[in-house]
Amino acid sequence: MAHKKGGGSTRLGRDSKGQRLGVKRYGGEKVNAGAILVRQRGTKIHAGNNVGVGRDHTLFAKVDGHVKYEPVARYKGR
Repeated sequence: MAHKKGGGSTRLGRDSKGQRLGVKRYGGEKVNAGAILVRQRGTKIHAGNNVGVGRDHTLFAKVDGHVKYEPVARYKGR
């Protein structure tokens, strides 16, 4: 008699690769036109001047320059 239970195969062992989202260029960095600034899902960070938005909400530089992030003025409700 076997003393170990049969291992068998599992159907759940797969895992997907990370999506590598997040900020790619930080404030003050020099970037060229076309450089990816942020990869994100949805518009957590909104595009400003000279910044384009891709189909997957990726932010990218439209012109050469330096990156600058600014807080958004929030609507108070009154």
